[in-house]
Amino acid sequence: MTIQCISPIDGSVYATRETLSRTDADAAVARAKSAQTEWAARPLADRIALVQAGVAAVGAVNDDIVPELAWQMGRPVRYGGEFGGFNERATYMAEIAKDALADIEIEDSEAFRRVIKRVPHGVVLVVAPWNYPYMTAINTVAPALIAGNAVMLKHASQTPLVGERMAAAFHSAGIPKDVFQNVFLDHKTTSDLIADRAFGFVNFTGSVGGGQAMERAAAGTFTGIGLELGGKDPGYVMDDANLDAAVDTLIDGAMFNAGQCCCGIERIYVHESLFDAFVQKAVAIVNGYKLGNPLDPETTLGPMAHVRFADEVRAQTAEAIADGAKAQIDPALFPQDGGAYLMPQILTNVTHDMRVMREESFGPVVGIMSVKDDAEAVHLMNDSAFGLTASLWTQDAKRAEAIADQIETGTVFMNRADYLDPGLCWTGCKDTGRGGGLSVIGYHNLTRPKSYHLKKA
Repeated sequence: MTIQCISPIDGSVYATRETLSRTDADAAVARAKSAQTEWAARPLADRIALVQAGVAAVGAVNDDIVPELAWQMGRPVRYGGEFGGFNERATYMAEIAKDALADIEIEDSEAFRRVIKRVPHGVVLVVAPWNYPYMTAINTVAPALIAGNAVMLKHASQTPLVGERMAAAFHSAGIPKDVFQNVFLDHKTTSDLIADRAFGFVNFTGSVGGGQAMERAAAGTFTGIGLELGGKDPGYVMDDANLDAAVDTLIDGAMFNAGQCCCGIERIYVHESLFDAFVQKAVAIVNGYKLGNPLDPETTLGPMAHVRFADEVRAQTAEAIADGAKAQIDPALFPQDGGAYLMPQILTNVTHDMRVMREESFGPVVGIMSVKDDAEAVHLMNDSAFGLTASLWTQDAKRAEAIADQIETGTVFMNRADYLDPGLCWTGCKDTGRGGGLSVIGYHNLTRPKSYHLKKA
């Protein structure tokens, strides 16, 4: 089978790669398992240093990576790629590794040594998405390697060059080729490998359907699985919010990367006293965007990664308008709209009966609703099948935390949005998935506890 990356810039075939046969995939797994034992036996400090060197090697070629990302998934070159977040996350996980992976000593007396150690799973499969292909991959790749696992990285077909770039950089830094492998696998081979217990742990970021396929493949194997499957993240602007800051951040969170962010803002609830002013300011911001070729440094909004993604957002938007929603953005301002190039849109007069307020859009559209009070806002924020992040805007931290306690989500922000803090667990609930990455908890999920009860003679 051949994987093709169709560039959203012009519809051309940007890259093709052959997937591994089952025989070759089995051989790759066998090499990883063999190499992992020696890798895990290396001192932790050595593994940390090698991973940090690999990260730096990725940074050294960032100028080449930025236009590659534009060709593969459409992000404008003006934003400079992902190395800032990539480096921040890997660096933090390197800094906390010694403490996060430290033995838990219960007793070391003349009679007994009792200790709990954290040991690697063995081979970790990372299935990464295309929307933030470097940052999402490093969330697991760096701590998995540091913890002593071998890693096999299967990247999305839309961004096939990313895994190759990462593997080449890490190998150049001294990480053995069999310890970190970039692989191209079709869905069936991936599922069959999981079902045959090829991996000690699987981390998947992608669609709900993809996550369900992973769980079905792993059923009965007891293989650990971490899943981040999407979101419909809300923002709530309270009556005492800093309006300008709220508008700037929430609209950026809704539109950046053409709305293709796991934790992007997809629905906004504004206290009725601020609603009209919020919408007016939001429309002014979006009207100033420039939709176009992402290789043009003047472009602020590039195409979506694929025509079918843009068409789904168009369908959701059209259905909402047919059902009474009001479109606030004039299509005449965005003549480039067509194919993968999708104009941004703000919708008011929306309800939760509309798909655009219920289903993940993953594009540059956001619905804004007026609410009377905190209780109504909490009800609406929780009226979702997803739970990744929520953004609260207020001057009152106690009020925000009290509301946060009631929201069914993985992360709650106050006065910010669309950010991943590597010191906190990146997690979700409901159809967003399960498990957790980064932070100390990320290390706990990438290792297993092993107890030693040693009676001394």
